[in-house]
Amino acid sequence: MSFAPRHMRGETMHARKDAIRNRFRYAVDYLLIDPDDTRDIAPLFSRNSAGLFSLHDRDHGGVRGDGEGVSWAQKVLGNAGLDMAGVKLLLLAQPRFAGFWFNPVAFWLAMRGEALVAVIAEVNNTMGDRHSYLCAHEGFVPIGGKDVLTSKKVFHVSPFQEISGDYRFRFDVSDERIDITIDLVDGNKGLIATLSGPLAPLTTRSVITMAVRRPTGALRVMALILWQAAKLKIKGARFRKRTPPPTQEVT
Repeated sequence: MSFAPRHMRGETMHARKDAIRNRFRYAVDYLLIDPDDTRDIAPLFSRNSAGLFSLHDRDHGGVRGDGEGVSWAQKVLGNAGLDMAGVKLLLLAQPRFAGFWFNPVAFWLAMRGEALVAVIAEVNNTMGDRHSYLCAHEGFVPIGGKDVLTSKKVFHVSPFQEISGDYRFRFDVSDERIDITIDLVDGNKGLIATLSGPLAPLTTRSVITMAVRRPTGALRVMALILWQAAKLKIKGARFRKRTPPPTQEVT
């Protein structure tokens, strides 16, 4: 099964639910690729080598900065009981910009034909840590666009959020677009985050568009995160020290 890489000209929204409210919405660029295909796709986009935009296997799958790429995701899903025969793994991630990498969350999508059967949500914080959440129905039956998959929050993401509550994931994946919702439910606290956008072929023109519309790529993402953190601090949100990630890398 071959897969042509796609550009998702997306939008992300975050909204806090607790007493100190904060809401923002930004445009973001994600790429949906076949991680087994390591060929350079466009003159300004490279795989595992330097480029204006690039995706590197070591940035994903396992230990942060020393990832195993798709082989890690295959092992995780196989150990969880998914029969990998006929399953194609795709990676939805933000690319590096001029070598700089930061990806708040990337998604390994396990597809059997047109059906989504499992997702690994690979979460990174700004303190150098990573944890992944495996999202699937019992028996790995297909995931519908309105289905809710629940995982207990066990990883320190924001210094302004406790490690408590449950994530409720929704994934609506098609050839034309992707819509993802992550709803952190924690009493009268928590937050809701969305990522959505249409999919189009990744071309030299779309890479140039990324550079022009959202220059500096991953650097911009990091700057926006720090800006939102500064706003929360000014509003009086409680700051919590980093908690080490769980020893189990996937829950």
